[in-house]
Amino acid sequence: MAKKTETISLLTLGCSKNTVDSENMIGKLESAGFSYISNTNKADNLIINTCGFIKPAKEESLQVIVDALELKKQGKIKNVIVTGCLAERYKDEISSQLDDIDFIIGLNSTEKILHFLKPDLKKELTGERHLLTPKHFAYLKISEGCNHKCSFCAIPLIRGKYLSRSQEDLLEEATSLSKAGVKELNIIAQDTTYYGVDLFGKSQLAKLLRNLSDLDKFEWIRLLYTYPLNFPTEVLDIINERKNICKYIDIPLQHSSSAILKAMKRKMNHEQTSDLIDLIREKISDVAIRSTFIVGFPGETEKDFQQLYDFILYKKLERVGIFTYSREEDTKAFGLGDTIPEDVKQERRDILMKAQMQISLDKNKSLIGKQKKVIIDERIDKMSYSGRTEHDAPEVDNSVIIKSKTKIPLGSFQFVKITDATEYDLIGQII
Repeated sequence: MAKKTETISLLTLGCSKNTVDSENMIGKLESAGFSYISNTNKADNLIINTCGFIKPAKEESLQVIVDALELKKQGKIKNVIVTGCLAERYKDEISSQLDDIDFIIGLNSTEKILHFLKPDLKKELTGERHLLTPKHFAYLKISEGCNHKCSFCAIPLIRGKYLSRSQEDLLEEATSLSKAGVKELNIIAQDTTYYGVDLFGKSQLAKLLRNLSDLDKFEWIRLLYTYPLNFPTEVLDIINERKNICKYIDIPLQHSSSAILKAMKRKMNHEQTSDLIDLIREKISDVAIRSTFIVGFPGETEKDFQQLYDFILYKKLERVGIFTYSREEDTKAFGLGDTIPEDVKQERRDILMKAQMQISLDKNKSLIGKQKKVIIDERIDKMSYSGRTEHDAPEVDNSVIIKSKTKIPLGSFQFVKITDATEYDLIGQII
């Protein structure tokens, strides 16, 4: 009688960079003879790839671990394995509190997980990435770590120093993703604009974008996680010139007050931040700019907050996310305390999001009657589908809702006439 193939399931928490780590891990596990299943209740082994960025993410990761241990207690799971950022940072603390975890290990530990599951494993494994995204889009992680010293951020403590991957490896992986059916390539890192500085002394992002574009294998190439300091402006010209690079910039600014930016150790002031946004709009026609901001940073006065509010009103960015400050151990800002009450943080967040909702609604309404190229992401029900324009990154931005009596292939590109709009959705019909 044939031996039953042992199964694994993997829960990924946090950002798209974690998703790529999980995809690579699954690929190696499959090459070692394991069978991946998405149903965590039916797997022999459950791996949890945790997030440890801010307090809510840490709390979510811990709850997922507790829930997994309950499944183990019920006999539904044989092994619970914990890895990722939270495990990297708090391995000892988690082990002491949750001693039923079978194996806990930090980042870049796929080989150790493999040897835990298969102690007699001899060969070194490679394995193809097992995409967890819909097959028509994927993420290309171009580096690991971060060299910036933002006072609020624990990522450099967790992920280490910036380490660029070689362009040869990235182009090879991109080609492989294209062969797997990927049509939209989303470029990610802790800071994509720093790519190559550690190797060559200056950013190589423009060269990488040009080379990826020249492959001519993707309908859309999208740039995420840029950093405002020392922004390589030649990147803007390439985005504007190349038809297969989305007119889209994701650039977390975090604040606009010079005083708060200084306290955050962002090494930019209000004027430089404002000028950069203006330059992006000047260089890229019809660009969509996405950013995130933090409210409630220690010492944020009403004047600081008003300046941020005015910045959002006047700059009218297409996509905005607002986070309340999370005090993180061992960061430079930890010693500043947590001086802004939670209710004030939340109130400030709500004020900014309300302002942004109106900006988003106005921008969306301006598109009514226009035609947009849309990638079809999913079928919502028998009569409707969800997709995105080039101005919308997967999983975080707006959607286009399309009513259709006929079947639309998922992952296909369609031209859609916009007929209506809400704050965060466009409604349209295929032309």
